Amino acid sequence: MLSIVIPTLEAEMELPATLDCVAAAGMAHEVIVADGGSADSTALIAAEAGAQVVAAGGGRGPQLAAGADAATGDWLLFLHADTRPQPGWGPAVGSFIKDSASRFRAGYFRFALNDSAPAARRLEGLVRLRCQLFGLPYGDQGLLISREFYDFLGGFAALPLMEDVDMARRIGRRRLVELPVAAVTSAERYRRGGYWRRPLRNLVCVGLYFLGMPPRAIESFYR
Repeated sequence: MLSIVIPTLEAEMELPATLDCVAAAGMAHEVIVADGGSADSTALIAAEAGAQVVAAGGGRGPQLAAGADAATGDWLLFLHADTRPQPGWGPAVGSFIKDSASRFRAGYFRFALNDSAPAARRLEGLVRLRCQLFGLPYGDQGLLISREFYDFLGGFAALPLMEDVDMARRIGRRRLVELPVAAVTSAERYRRGGYWRRPLRNLVCVGLYFLGMPPRAIESFYR
């Protein structure tokens, strides 16, 4: 069975469409929403959709770890609340799972934004290049991984941010596979924060992380 883990925080506007999307998995699955203490109706929306809701504070890393702990599936798919795999994602996930070579590999979706602006296409291209050269898909591209491999790696670290980069580093570039389907993520934060400023800030944060700065110190700059 596939366990779909979605970390949330004040996600009442984005979560319903994502839950509708994952409902069409085309295979036996469960949905676990790991909520970080939302004051809105996020938890209620998740429960009414039939998802299991678990509470986890401390940032996205602890949320993802708590969701994985509650999961019962042989395979785990981690998705952000504003990230929606596009039509055909179910068969793509199923093919990856059925491939025996995937036992100790991990899959991720192609990055896409729900914005028709040229800046969005430019950013999508840069993200694809980053994944190809450095093997660094971020959390908004999802992560498909077997429970066996996830446990072998030690699971998501209890980090307030950079949990996705940390996990990608432990998986390793050669064991990361791009799935042949896109996952569309909300472009609102790029429209609000700037198509140049926000990616530049993210790049600085990743650079500081690779230089050894503790994630909690980087969080102050990121926020």
